[in-house]
Amino acid sequence: MSRKDLKPVPQFKSEAEEREFWETHDSTDYLDWSKAERARFPNLKLSTQSISIRLPVSLLEQIKIEANKRDVPYQSLIKVWLSEKVHKKM
Repeated sequence: MSRKDLKPVPQFKSEAEEREFWETHDSTDYLDWSKAERARFPNLKLSTQSISIRLPVSLLEQIKIEANKRDVPYQSLIKVWLSEKVHKKM
């Protein structure tokens, strides 16, 4: 598709509406990706959400022992392990 054939990006009423649009439309119909530039956001803070999770006491004790061996908080170790597991599946 040449630059002239690009469709105009619609105006969206909300982020949810925009997300839904891009999930169902090909961005190459609207944007010339050959002119894209890499962006850096060094101060971007990832959003987080607190959760509550119940673990067997014995499992939690094992996690705390491993965290102590590595000199890290056990909550951090759980996050690292979960992240590694999720990324292995991809």
